[in-house]
Parts: sequence; structure tokens; C-alpha cells
Amino acid sequence: MYEVDYSARGTKIVLHINEESAEFLDPHRVKSILERFCKFLPVAIYFTDANAEKKEASKEEGKAEELEIEKSINNTNPIWVRKPADLTKEDYEKFYKELYPFGETPLFWIHLNVDYPFNLTGVLYFPKIKQSFEIQKDKIQLYCNQVFVTDEVKDIVPEFLMLLHGVIDSPDIPLNVSRSYLQGDPNVKKINAHITKKVADKLEEIFNSDRKSFEEKWESLGLFVKYGMITDDKFLDKANKFLIMEDAANAGTFYTLDEYKTATAATQKNKEGKQVLLYTTNPVQQDAFIQAAVAKGYKVVKLETMVDAAFINNVEMKWEGVQFVRVDADVVDNLIDKQENVDSILSKEEVEQAKKLFEFQVPEITLTVEVKGLSPDAAPIVATRPEFMRRMKDMAGMGGGGMTAFYAQMPDEVHLTVNGNHPIYQTLLKEPDIDKQQKQARNLADLALLSQGLLKGAELTNFINRSVDLLK
Repeated sequence: MYEVDYSARGTKIVLHINEESAEFLDPHRVKSILERFCKFLPVAIYFTDANAEKKEASKEEGKAEELEIEKSINNTNPIWVRKPADLTKEDYEKFYKELYPFGETPLFWIHLNVDYPFNLTGVLYFPKIKQSFEIQKDKIQLYCNQVFVTDEVKDIVPEFLMLLHGVIDSPDIPLNVSRSYLQGDPNVKKINAHITKKVADKLEEIFNSDRKSFEEKWESLGLFVKYGMITDDKFLDKANKFLIMEDAANAGTFYTLDEYKTATAATQKNKEGKQVLLYTTNPVQQDAFIQAAVAKGYKVVKLETMVDAAFINNVEMKWEGVQFVRVDADVVDNLIDKQENVDSILSKEEVEQAKKLFEFQVPEITLTVEVKGLSPDAAPIVATRPEFMRRMKDMAGMGGGGMTAFYAQMPDEVHLTVNGNHPIYQTLLKEPDIDKQQKQARNLADLALLSQGLLKGAELTNFINRSVDLLK
């Protein structure tokens, strides 16, 4: 204890630092800690670097004056403690920049303000997310009475909303306890459910009040919505109303599930009475299949995001009377109902001859061949991949374990459907030069495999060289 002489009332706390903690004497280090943990304290915090030198030395020799720099480092009145009615769009966007200086302007936000049966305030932002965006979690900050606690909010915020940005503040969340205790806390469960409901209500409100704006934001919103429908059944029930799917052949046209069912009720029901939902995962690569389906009067939607493989498998089990089929899973005549006993203009001998022409081996691919009588305008040969096996391999490509990992090791299954009614076979089967005939047949098959992205490496090189030889 010792006497001091202060001109103003207050308390001065002096910390003595040992050599191992010398880093905390660095003004930048101290300031960064203050900004992280005291950024929104309700009491103003000022940071002074007592060692800052005077910028302009006194002309009088031996005379020096210490310069003190005072600057408040915290925002004592952040927007989440204010009333939404008192805030503008600019206020929310400015606060977002305060939290994430290098972030893009968010799509929209949700202001949380609950005082019963638990206390919860905060602002959650929907960031812009592109297909190539590397998903980053832990962007939501947890506060207790404006004191920073953590940016690990798992179990407090629903899993699918971990992609959101922003702040939540609640004195009712237990701190410094085990995760198992946190998972069992009733207030945490209520807060989790409330946040889910608020997000679902906000999305439905935007969809109903300004559908055009909602559709324009769907590239980013779709990831949140589908992820939520996979992981949260309560959210799925609400999201069924505002989930939209874009028409692959008509950019800018979107359907809800009910709208798609209505539009395809007369054309896309299979023998079991299920609505067949045709989709594409790559509109550019699968364009030929899309155009063939559209020519039959079918509607194909885009399902091409990073979560769609899991989304399809999940909701197909929960949506009654709906079956998903990728547009290139079979020839167009078989996408809805399997067509039996379709007549081909080829004789039995010619059918057998055509089958033998296409019975060859491709590395890492299991090929099956079938000759069918399709439309003369259809492609001479179509390569398709069975829906189930392709889905399993797609899931394995997303890092799935268990049985999906087993399917990842299996070769690709490809079904070659030879269109016996295509005019090209009237010439090909009568070709006297056997070597040329085999090369032409192999090129037709390779073109079909190329349409599925399955012709690679040496097989692709052989196709190019063979094509040159046939042109000589």
C-alpha cells in the first residue's frame, strides 16, 4: 500500500509482467485482446499506450513531454440491444462490416429479441455463398450481457445454421460447463428451436412477399434450406413451402414441389403412381439428355449444389409419392415408365450383330449392352448409369463412410442402349471392311461415354486417334 495523488476519482490496477509474459507489453497485442473480448462491453474502454513518444520533440534541450493517446475501443450500444424499429438497413450493414470487415454485404438478417421464457437477443446474417465457396463455420459469436464468450456455438445454434454470421447474446446459456451438460440444458434446447423457427418464418415471409427477390438469392439460400431440410425435420416441414427448384431448360423459372407436381401430373407419373422428379447435376454436360426430356414434354430441374446428393436421398424418403431420377439415368423413353417390347426395324440377326459390335472392355467400367427400338431422331447409342449405383458413388465422393465407401471402390456401371431404329445402322451393319466397321462402332460408343464424362486418359487418346484414322 502506498499513497497516490490523483486528480480524479477511480481505481488504478497495475499488472506486473514476468519475462515469459513480455508479449503482453506490446501495445498491439494488448489492443487485440481488448478488441476481441471487450468489443461490445456496456462500459466504455479506453486504451492508452503510455510509452508512445511525442511526435514533435520540444526545441528546449532536456525537456520532453509524454504523449497519451486515448481512444475508445468498444461499442457500448451495439445494434442487438436496440429496438429493430429504431434501426435502418444501413445500421445493420454497418454493423456487419464492424464484425466482418472484409465480408460481402449480406443477403438479409434476422433480429432476435426474446425475453420469455428465456432471454435472447442478437442479429443473424445470411451471407452470400457461391458454389465454389469453402464452407466456414464458427462465424457466430456468443455473448453474455455484451461480454464475449466464444465463437463455438454448436448445440446452441442448429447445425444447418452454423453457416450464418452474426451475434447472439443470452444470460440464460450455461457457461464453462461440459458439452454433454449443454446438450441437456432446457434453455439451450428452447433457444435452438426458437432460432430455427425464426429463420423458417423469415424465409417464408420473404418468399411470400417478394418471390422474385427470393429467387434471385436462391443460389446462396438454397444451401441453407437444403442443409436444414436434411438435418432438422421441423425445419423440413416448414421449408417444403418455400423450397424452389430451377428449370434446367428455362433459366429463371422456378417451381416449388407442389408447383412441379401440378405441372407434371399428366406426364411424369410412373406405373406405381409416383411423381417422377427429373433432375440434372450438370446442365452443360447433360444437355443432350435434358433436350431429349424436354422434347418429350418433361420438366427437368437443377440439383447441382454440394449438398444435393445427400438432399435427394433424404427427402425422397420423406416426400410421399415422389421419386427422383437423374435425367441421364436411362434413355428418355424409359425415364418415367420402363417400356417393354419396343419394336426395332432390325432383324434378329442384325440385333445380334449390333450387340457383338459393342461388346468390348473399358478399364474401370462395367458395360452392359441392349438393342432397343427408339425414335429414329434419338442418338444412335446412349450411355446411362443406373440411378442407385451412381447415387452411392456420388455420396462416396462427398466423403460418406460405411456402405458408400464400399461403393466408391466399385467400377462404374454403364448401360449402352443401341438405338436399332437409327438410320446409321443400315450402313454400319453392311460395312464390308470389318476393321472400319469395328472402329466406327467403337467411336459411337465412345461418344456416348464422353457425354457422361467417362472417357478419360488412354481411352480418350485412342478415341481421338481413331477418329483421325477414320477421316483419312
